[in-house]
Amino acid sequence: MRRPVKFLAALMFAAGPAALSVAHAADITGAGSSFAAPIYEAWGAAAKRATGVAVNYQSVGSSAGQNQILAGTVDFGASDAPMDAAKLEKGSLFQFPTVMGGIVPVVNVPGVNPNALRLTGDVLADIYAGTISSWNDPKITALNPDLKLPDLPIATVHRADGSGTTFVFTSYLSRESQSWHDSVGAGSSIAWPGGVGARGNDGVAASVRNTEGGIGYVEYAYASRNHMTTVQLKGKAGDFVTANLDSFAKAADAADWKGATNFAVDLLDTPGQGAWPIVSATYVLVPKPPKDADKGEAVRKFFGWAFDNGDSAARRLDYVVLPASVKAAVRAAW
Repeated sequence: MRRPVKFLAALMFAAGPAALSVAHAADITGAGSSFAAPIYEAWGAAAKRATGVAVNYQSVGSSAGQNQILAGTVDFGASDAPMDAAKLEKGSLFQFPTVMGGIVPVVNVPGVNPNALRLTGDVLADIYAGTISSWNDPKITALNPDLKLPDLPIATVHRADGSGTTFVFTSYLSRESQSWHDSVGAGSSIAWPGGVGARGNDGVAASVRNTEGGIGYVEYAYASRNHMTTVQLKGKAGDFVTANLDSFAKAADAADWKGATNFAVDLLDTPGQGAWPIVSATYVLVPKPPKDADKGEAVRKFFGWAFDNGDSAARRLDYVVLPASVKAAVRAAW
């Protein structure tokens, strides 16, 4: 279901007369990432109680979020796929991360319990390419000698909309499988070799849940809230890793934040024992300078409020919060 997520955001005012000048700033509109929608909704609800400034956020997918901020129809765009430097420059946009999270494969295989099934990146790529088409394929059973896997067709589910989650997932498959890299590649929208499409993280989750033999990929919060069956993935260190906040944080800790241009940090397959291999930041895009100074200030103040007050809500929703040093770098860039 893809209806707008309305949430209420806040202005964090300094004391004194200058604060009153932004108190009546226009309401803020944002659009994009479904990955980020739960945390922006939660931050907005908490900020509402503090200040009462309303924001309308539409969970329409990362590609639409990028397109809408480039077109100037929203005050901020949201995307899990970072925008490249040339496009940021041409569009006069500033990009910064807000939270991080894991992308997780979810399955609906009879008799398979959560985190019992083991997969590798290349096997996952072969599943989505259609070269592995049954759950008892020798490549899967070799990784799972203790599981009795059924002779059941695999039904792959992917995002039908332009999606940052798809960008992250297919970037991982391209990194793990040369054949996937050469024949399919990575992107927010790709020509899938097969399977069925669903709109949004919630649509993929619902399709897998309703399809025996199904496999899909969603942001971890959707899998967790829907009690879906997640899998273990082989990490860069060679160990099989379970998706959880700890394994996402280990991936984030190993990332090269200082070397990231426009905060577009690489969180895929980071080194270190226990690091989940498919982790991404989600990004906000704002115009520089803003077309409406009051709205631009309201957006900045809202995310400033979230950086100061939103970590507990993020953890509760299974996101990984930004390191304090990254928050400080974003504030300095603002």
